[in-house]
Amino acid sequence: MVGVKIITVGTLKEAYLRDAAAEYEKRLSAFCKLSQTNLKEEKLPDSPSASEINNALSKEAERILAEMPRRAYKIALCVEGRQLSSEELAEKLGDVSATHGEVCIVIGSSHGLDESVKSACDLRLSFSRLTFPHQLMRVILLEAIYRGFNILKGTHYHK
Repeated sequence: MVGVKIITVGTLKEAYLRDAAAEYEKRLSAFCKLSQTNLKEEKLPDSPSASEINNALSKEAERILAEMPRRAYKIALCVEGRQLSSEELAEKLGDVSATHGEVCIVIGSSHGLDESVKSACDLRLSFSRLTFPHQLMRVILLEAIYRGFNILKGTHYHK
């Protein structure tokens, strides 16, 4: 069974988001071994300077890079990433299952990811040109992974 590790910066604060994530985590247990690592987001002032943001992203990057499995296929979620259809994501999950056995997907903080994290990844992935709150993105990601595995399995979930 393929391993899926999700590394996120920040916590799910809203109960409805925690409930949605828990539902997809339960569903995914039929398809993969899911693990999640939630890292602390660096505190910033209300109107941080570019230097303060970069410093915070650098500190977050150290913690992210320490958690990334060496042999996993690594994906950074970022706005400049490549957009995939659900079928293409399913194909990527299938390929990773066969070649690496584990995928690691990283969601950064509300200010994104440091370049060092993006450079350490095999793929930069964008879900949309729209901006989503990073807490909501976790639920969207879990659903997309669940959909991908259902496509691979040939179920009727994906219409």
